[in-house]
Parts: sequence; C-alpha cells; structure tokens
Amino acid sequence: MNIDKVFKLAKGFFGRSKNCKSLARERVEKGLEYNYVSRKLKKRDFRQFWIQRINAGARQHGMTYSDFQRGLIATGVEINRKILSELAVSEPYSFKVLVDHSKNAVSALHPKSYIPLEKQKN
Repeated sequence: MNIDKVFKLAKGFFGRSKNCKSLARERVEKGLEYNYVSRKLKKRDFRQFWIQRINAGARQHGMTYSDFQRGLIATGVEINRKILSELAVSEPYSFKVLVDHSKNAVSALHPKSYIPLEKQKN
C-alpha cells in the first residue's frame, strides 16, 4: 500500500501510529481487518435484535418466536425479520393478525414437523 495512503488512513491514530511508517502500516492493516469483521458482526447483531423484537411481540399474544415462524412458513407468509420486527413495534394490530394466522396454522400442524395433521394420518 502506498505510504501516503497509509498516512491518510492513519490520521487520528494515537502516538507514533499516525506518523511512523512501520507502525502506521501495521495499525492501518489491523484497523481494516477489524472493519471487515465488524461489517459481518453488524449483520449478526441486527438479526438478533429483530428476533428479540419479534419474540417480544409474539409473546404478548401467547406464542413463542419459533411457533410464530413455524406458523408463518406453513401459511406461506414471506415477510422478512426486519419488516416483522417493525410491524411488532409500530403496527401492533397488523402484527396481531399475523400472529392469529400463525396460531391457526400451528394448531393444524403435526407437533414436530410442518406437515398438516390430516395428511399425516393417511
């Protein structure tokens, strides 16, 4: 990497890391590694956050997150977690409709699979 580019990226670092070539290069490379990893962790953190919000909304209506998702899959509702979490927080009535759909679907499913009960008896 060009040393001018390194110094530009090292601007604001503490101590000699901002103006000593070898230290600046090491700190910039490490910083870029942390940056790469953090972009992946950000996605993980947001997914956990959305699942927590959906779970809280589903539990208000007497369902767990896993049963809620199972029911949505069985009914064919394809809304991602981000939108579901927004619905749980900002549109509680719309979310309740989805929970009711999910409850009806889960009651018609086999306890351990996505197969409806009437199909499994045959």
